[in-house]
Amino acid sequence: MNVDLHCHSTISDGVLTPSQVAERAHANGVQLWALTDHDEVSGLAQARAMANDLGMKFIPGVEISVTWAQNTVHIVGLGIDENCPRLNEGLTGIRAGRTIRAREMADKLAQMGVPDAYEGALPYAANPALISRTHFARYLIARGYCDSMQKVFDTYLGDGMAASVPVHWSTLEEAVGWILEAGGQAVVAHPGRYNYTPVQFDAFFSQFKDLGGTGIEVVTGSHHPDEYVEYARVARQYGFLASSGSDFHSPKEGKLDLGSVPALPSGLTPIWHDWI
Repeated sequence: MNVDLHCHSTISDGVLTPSQVAERAHANGVQLWALTDHDEVSGLAQARAMANDLGMKFIPGVEISVTWAQNTVHIVGLGIDENCPRLNEGLTGIRAGRTIRAREMADKLAQMGVPDAYEGALPYAANPALISRTHFARYLIARGYCDSMQKVFDTYLGDGMAASVPVHWSTLEEAVGWILEAGGQAVVAHPGRYNYTPVQFDAFFSQFKDLGGTGIEVVTGSHHPDEYVEYARVARQYGFLASSGSDFHSPKEGKLDLGSVPALPSGLTPIWHDWI
């Protein structure tokens, strides 16, 4: 089965509307699909309607920003009820911090010789409440400061870079709790992106499981192929279900398009085993 359980629309930092993402997924052969916008669920109704029209099975999702050991990690919620009050209250609180962070990033970029970055990034954010580093990156590329997303993050906006602004998102306990309250399953998104020591990773995965987390992304557009093997091992070690997704944002960005996610390594239990 062609499965893609991690992608983004204009509701957060993608470039296609929820309906357009659904259409692209279907055209590329996806049979089981989830929209997982950052800290926002308002695109799910549109995504569900289009998926239903196309005959594609839809799983409502969200990607929640979490601060753990002073770094940002992302927890995907799959199979959620987007009308859950506790979930929505939590996501509203996270979004409130994004505008303050964006203003501070713009101030730092101005000190580095990039004026008016906040005003420049806003047109790239269909939802101004969710303005993010990705929107700033698109502006910097358009203005010729960098030639790729990777260069922007390596030079300006990546964790620890001069224009990066640390922010405290939700706690791991809060994020997993919101997802469970909404009837969903909590999944660690793209663990290969996090710069933790083996001891920290063990503490993180153990706490996540103790809180009720059930899955880990093994195959994702944010992982290299050798990391598929590594996180398959992690899934087996901790007893996690395995998830996969392109982490699609744009046809011109990222390593994997919708529908092009490789199969999971053998010996894993897919998180979608009860949805098919």
